[in-house]
Amino acid sequence: MSLNQNIKKLVQYGIETGILPACEKIYATNLLLDLFHEDEYQEPEEDCGGADLEEILGALLDEAVKRGIIEDSIGYRDLFDTKIMNCLLPRPAQVQAEFFEKYKESPAAATEYFYKFSQDSDYIRRYRIKKDKKWKVESPYGEIDITINLSKPEKDPKAIAAALNARQSAYPRCQLCAENEGYAGRLNHPARENHRIIPITINGSRWGLQYSPYVYYNEHCIAFNFEHIPMKIDRSAFVKLFDFVKLFPHYFLGSNADLPIVGGSILSHDHFQGGNYTFAMAKAPVERQVTIPGYEDVEAGIVKWPLSVLRIRCEDEKRLIDLASHVLEIWRGYTDEAAFVYAETGGVPHNTITPIARKAGNLFELDLTLRNNITTEEHPLGVYHPHAQYHHIKKENIGLIEVMGLAVLPARLKGEMELLAEYILEGRDPAEHEALEKHAAWVKDFLPRYEAVTEDNVTEILQEEIGQVFVKVLEDAGVYKCTPKGREAFMRFIEAL
Repeated sequence: MSLNQNIKKLVQYGIETGILPACEKIYATNLLLDLFHEDEYQEPEEDCGGADLEEILGALLDEAVKRGIIEDSIGYRDLFDTKIMNCLLPRPAQVQAEFFEKYKESPAAATEYFYKFSQDSDYIRRYRIKKDKKWKVESPYGEIDITINLSKPEKDPKAIAAALNARQSAYPRCQLCAENEGYAGRLNHPARENHRIIPITINGSRWGLQYSPYVYYNEHCIAFNFEHIPMKIDRSAFVKLFDFVKLFPHYFLGSNADLPIVGGSILSHDHFQGGNYTFAMAKAPVERQVTIPGYEDVEAGIVKWPLSVLRIRCEDEKRLIDLASHVLEIWRGYTDEAAFVYAETGGVPHNTITPIARKAGNLFELDLTLRNNITTEEHPLGVYHPHAQYHHIKKENIGLIEVMGLAVLPARLKGEMELLAEYILEGRDPAEHEALEKHAAWVKDFLPRYEAVTEDNVTEILQEEIGQVFVKVLEDAGVYKCTPKGREAFMRFIEAL
């Protein structure tokens, strides 16, 4: 198919989705022609409506390779297709104006517009997100979400080699900085020319609202500070969470903890994650009501959840901010040797909190997840971290998203599980294969529980068993276990408040 046909298809896609006004058709066409170093254009007569974006971009990228504009590798193609899409998009001020016009209708109307725009602009690559493997498993704590993330493209050897030789840059300082908006990208930093940010005010300072390009759950958004300053869980963090929830009462917002091991992947930039999704943790009931002196007007209770969660609720969010600050202050300095909880060892602090805020009817609600990052010789990666026996499935940190009950598992598992299914059906020992050896003891443990493993049910069995491993991982991450002894220790902390 000719360049002219694909340009017409892309421009028509922009008009159909609403990201490009029909009156800008010629302007967008000329921008695209310039990208391809093409001086001539004759618009094809055939109708090009309803075309598939992935196919259009694939054809245009092939053309760019053919013309010597880019090298044929995932890294270069991802940089160039973002440049292509930006030819269709409105400037940031126009997106912001449309967002706030929709906000007058309702906060939900505004975010619905912006979420659709972020997908139509290919900032969120729908066709890659579809590749993610997702399922649910039942557990004693409710229905747990499992996902194997496949939407992040793996870097090809060409891109890795080029990135090693590329000039190092400190701009933007990280992938969350506001300076990413419109940035052309490089092999070691993603292109963000099709990225738009909504400015919001949080705790009296400038913040931005955007969506995660990888969308682990519905309307997975990120709120980030316009200043590149480190994350910190303190009173101001609780204020920020509720400022956001008041702006967008249909969204929850939470923060990763602010210490290594129990924290998130980007501790260097102050940010939160939220969205329009109800996790198993939010559905989990309070198993024991508690009363905290001085805060008798605030509902409080221990949540039936594998991690150690204190849920507090009140119509007045300021009371929750006060109480959360009090809980955090006590927890930071709290030691209970009998429960293996140490506030610090050798001057290194261990206690912090993963907080999640939301609106529940007329009440504001805040879940305070107690975290501790102490390590030992037996558990060098963390006592309250996935234990070594589960590392074949999940070795990475248990951050905010996992805390709430959604496993984000590594892409390697897709291929390993497909191969493992073959080995199980053929009766072969996984220990004989280098990539499967780490799964051998696990398979040996769970297989006897199933009367028959067939081609029809092997995938379902593996998904169920992966899910149950993740439940165990969450239990490992809980400071106070869901046992009588664990609950006694939890109550000792509550009584210290």
